[in-house]
Amino acid sequence: MTQKKHQNLSDFLTDFDKYLIGEGTHERAFEKLGAHLVDVDGQSGVFFAVWAPNARQVSVIGEFNGWDDQTHAMNGSGSGIWTLFISGVGEYTVYKYRVFAQSEEWYDKSDPFGFAMEERPRTGSVVADLDSYKWSDTMWVSNRSKQQAFDQPIAIYEVHLSSWRKVSDEQWGLRYLNYRELADDLIPYVLEMGFTHIELMPIAEHPLDASWGYQVLGFYAPTSRFGTPQDLMYFVDMCHQNNIGVILDWVPAHFPKDGSGLNYFDGTHLYAHSDPRQGEHKDWGTMIFNYDRNEVRSFLISNAMFWLDKYHFDGLRVDAVASMLYLDYSREEGEWIPNEYGGRENLGAISFLRSMNEAVHTNFPGVLTVAEESTAWPMVSRPPYMGGLGFSLKWNMGWMHDTLNYMQKDPVYRRYHHNDMTFSLLYAFNENFVLPLSHDEVVHGKGSLLNKMSGDEWQKFASLRAYYAFMWGHPGKKLLFMGGEFGQWQEWDFSKNLEWMALNSSNHRGIQTFVKDLNRIYQREPALHQIDFEPDGFSWIDANDSDNSVFSFIRKGKKNGDFIIVVSNMTPVVRENYRIGVPKAGFYEEIINSDSDFYWGSNVGNGGGIETEPVTFHGYEQSLSLRLPPLGTIMLKLRSTKTTKPES
Repeated sequence: MTQKKHQNLSDFLTDFDKYLIGEGTHERAFEKLGAHLVDVDGQSGVFFAVWAPNARQVSVIGEFNGWDDQTHAMNGSGSGIWTLFISGVGEYTVYKYRVFAQSEEWYDKSDPFGFAMEERPRTGSVVADLDSYKWSDTMWVSNRSKQQAFDQPIAIYEVHLSSWRKVSDEQWGLRYLNYRELADDLIPYVLEMGFTHIELMPIAEHPLDASWGYQVLGFYAPTSRFGTPQDLMYFVDMCHQNNIGVILDWVPAHFPKDGSGLNYFDGTHLYAHSDPRQGEHKDWGTMIFNYDRNEVRSFLISNAMFWLDKYHFDGLRVDAVASMLYLDYSREEGEWIPNEYGGRENLGAISFLRSMNEAVHTNFPGVLTVAEESTAWPMVSRPPYMGGLGFSLKWNMGWMHDTLNYMQKDPVYRRYHHNDMTFSLLYAFNENFVLPLSHDEVVHGKGSLLNKMSGDEWQKFASLRAYYAFMWGHPGKKLLFMGGEFGQWQEWDFSKNLEWMALNSSNHRGIQTFVKDLNRIYQREPALHQIDFEPDGFSWIDANDSDNSVFSFIRKGKKNGDFIIVVSNMTPVVRENYRIGVPKAGFYEEIINSDSDFYWGSNVGNGGGIETEPVTFHGYEQSLSLRLPPLGTIMLKLRSTKTTKPES
């Protein structure tokens, strides 16, 4: 255990700290508030500090004092921060704050800055030493700016830890894996599948499994469902040692009404607005943070910094950004209060997001911040000095909705919805986009990705493979939710295991092998990832062949002459002698074909490659006469500028 030594506790939480917290600019408030192991004048113990400005009195309670609120009353201050040093208590101590309101009421509260918590349904905070773990990821962290640069491949595997894979246990029956077991099982799987990143759905402590982690009780405490804080550190460390980045799903948009949490913390709406028109999400049954309050801003900005500092996460996917930006989000007329200019923009939230992003990018170069933002809010992924929100990346929800809508149509009718697949290229470079096929698309009756596809069983599998190849060819980084990589039939259920038994069937193994090969090609071919966010990286060959439901385009790398051709046929009809223009003469290798029999396809293709013909087409002097597979996508790469097929 590492023990911090402080001869004078006033040096631990200084007046300057209190000033910065009150100003909303303290980026490391977690080093000052909460429960910290200290050594004062030879006495070991814990220094407790909590912000509760409207409380009449606050006491620390726990088993160490029989949960008696008279034994360890805290000392108040003009800053609203209550403090107390208790000698003789140490790591793993369970505690709460008993907060006495100005009324006769009192509340037992978890520590807002608590570093660990008891496992649900208990809600006590736990004293934890976060500095005892010895990290071995120096090389990864030092190279992170390069590893996560915009010209690098980023293919994200989104995971809900408790339902990814379960194991039989003599004592507990079917149980989920802990952090260290996940390091042993999940990391090799992600490596085998060729993903570059893992995105963890929220793992901050939450009492309700059915919230999937999005109703956070302990913002600074990793859930104890899967082990200790050190166990989580080990998992991230092992990811880094295997060159896998880890993105955390972070939830600064709202918090639950649970009595032991932030809600009504000191007898007032301390962290939220008191007016429900500003302070409550009725749809979700949660409270909205008051981003105009400086101490709340310090709490949240410090929370972002905390996960990046103490747990070495490589990115934050920020949940529900749209709900933060708009005062009228999911509200009818009369249910919201306009801002000072009469508009519907949440000016406090905008300012907070900009400050958060500036703090992250300044202190942790190379770390990604990713916005789940579902509207057309401008410049989400542009710097604040340009008027943007400062995110690195933004989920392209429009692309996801449009293309899934297209893939659900019977191929007979797809010609009438052709623009659903092409419209995204009109705005693809307005933001730095991630193409997300996330958990949200496979729950609440929406069905699995495989079941969204039109047609019989063969057509569903073929369509999903063709769709994935179209996605991997499309500009933007990639995200796929677990289970999608092998075409799970059932929609996701947080309480159940993934349908791993499906891999006993060749059709599911085919999709899994295809995703694996897609990721290999995606990482190997610079043209598929180097220029994702600028028009120079993409050009249509033919965006308008709606009669045949065929899409053909070129992806380009930074090096002159480095390009990949992508052609998708979204009907179950083989297209013989389908001609497309190409930039250069020579032999084009078919580097992947979603209809290959390796992937449970019908094996229609071009014999591994095809030579150009001097026939002008699509504005090019050279062209290819292709055999397009049914419900298939092929990728072609120029291997030789000679007019004869090269030796194999």
